[in-house]
Order: sequence, then C-alpha cells, then structure tokens
Amino acid sequence: MSSFQRYAIYYLPDDKGLADFGAAWLGWDVRTGKAVPQLAVNDIEVFTSTPRRYGFHGTLKPPFVLSDGKDETSLRNAVAGFAALRPPIALEGLSPAVIGHFLALVPDGPVERLAQFAFDCVRAFDDFRRPADTAELERRRAAGLTQRQHALLRQWGYPYVADEFRFHLTLTGQLDEEQLAIAKSAALQHLPALPRPFHIASVALVGERSDGRFQEIHRYALTG
Repeated sequence: MSSFQRYAIYYLPDDKGLADFGAAWLGWDVRTGKAVPQLAVNDIEVFTSTPRRYGFHGTLKPPFVLSDGKDETSLRNAVAGFAALRPPIALEGLSPAVIGHFLALVPDGPVERLAQFAFDCVRAFDDFRRPADTAELERRRAAGLTQRQHALLRQWGYPYVADEFRFHLTLTGQLDEEQLAIAKSAALQHLPALPRPFHIASVALVGERSDGRFQEIHRYALTG
C-alpha cells in the first residue's frame, strides 16, 4: 500500500538560500514536509494559497496516481536509474516573471535542453501513472484548453508538457494586475541573490500526503 496519494518528479533548489526563501515565501517547506513561518508580506497568505501545498519547486513530471502493479519502491529505483544517466543542466540564470496571471521564477536564456529533459521525465515514468479518470479529464478541459493541449492531456494525463511546457518555480496563484504588482515588489525585496549560472543538478521524488500537501521523499543527483 502506498503511503502517498500521488507522486511527482520535481526540481527542488539545491541552493539553500533560494530553497529557504521559497519555503518562507509559501509557508511550507517541501524538503521537510513541515509548515514554516511565512514572510511578513501583506496578503501573502492569499497570494500563495494555491502553490503552498505543492512547495517551492519546478515541475518535471506532473503529479500522478500510481498505476496498478506499481509501488513506491519500484518508482524510487526507476528515478535513481534515470538520474544516474543524465548530466546536470546549466542555464544562464533565474528571473521573476509573470506567466499569465501568476508570478514565478523562470530560467534566462536558451531552455531547449531543459525542455527536452522535462519531457524525458514525463515519458520515462509514464508506466507508473494510472490513466486519468473522466472527472480529472473534464476538470482539466474546463480550463479552456487548445486542441494541442487536449491531445497532450489524453496522451500524458497533463496538458502542459512537451511543446506546451514552460519550466517555472511558482510563487503565487492566479492574481489580478494590482495583486501581481504587490507580489512582485515584495518578492524582489526578499529574494536572495539568484544563481548565475543556474544549475539543475538533481531531481526529487515527492509525494502528496493525505492532507494534500507535498513533501520530498528522496533527491537524486544527476550524475550521467
């Protein structure tokens, strides 16, 4: 019996300053699976209510329920094998940016290697994913997907993969323009010096607990 409701493959910052900032910004430390005091920013609990449960991360393989016949041990072994064959990825840096209606940190410069790496994650662990049920598919479709996103949802259980993927470290939920301006100003005041270059040198297997919050299970260095 699995101890988690769902699993995912995340990038969790290896830079302690950035990881500590993300935990304090969201009020949840995905590394330890514990709540932490949130930064003293007006309305931050409202701004971060959606991403808080996931922790500060970049998604590589979106959350999934384990398929029948699979277990956590076999998944852990698969992630370890995957990481052992992949080298770290170097990017120019990170910068805050607005994506649609939410605030995030996004990579600077070319991201082709990262995009390919993320899609490799999606494909490599898809045998572990139980196909989405009708309710989940309808919930996703209600967001107003494009034809391409519909196709990706049917094939991979998530609409924002492959050519629809954009790597980001989420800072807020959906906000209006005024809220985004306040959140971005606050983030700029509290952000540590962002790494330049920015290296992705590990991946993390995370699990969703019964309370709906995610926590790190194990982190794997990219050593290929």
